[in-house]
Amino acid sequence: MAIRTIAPGPRMSQAVIHNGTVYLAGQVAEDASADTAGQTRQILERIDALLEEAGTDRSRLLSATIWLSDMGGFKEMNRVWDAWVASGHTPARACVEARLARSDLRVEIMVVAALPES
Repeated sequence: MAIRTIAPGPRMSQAVIHNGTVYLAGQVAEDASADTAGQTRQILERIDALLEEAGTDRSRLLSATIWLSDMGGFKEMNRVWDAWVASGHTPARACVEARLARSDLRVEIMVVAALPES
């Protein structure tokens, strides 16, 4: 089966589709001046857009990996995540503290989702 990429760049693609599965690259906020909740909202909006472009949506999430620059923002991020994730369709998830690519980033999220069966 062919591999399809979305928004390929010189270093990575924003999404890769293979064998009925969509793999998103780690997403970060465009406005890094926002607090943890604000950055999380921006990221989840971007994830929604990428999943739609790939032909799926958040109700088909299989897994999520979340990196926080400081676990002190865990509750704040979870409030936004819990309001966003499709009820009854919560993915397997990991959340860890890590130094992110830029010091102003507080959150990075990567997801894997299934495409609808044709």
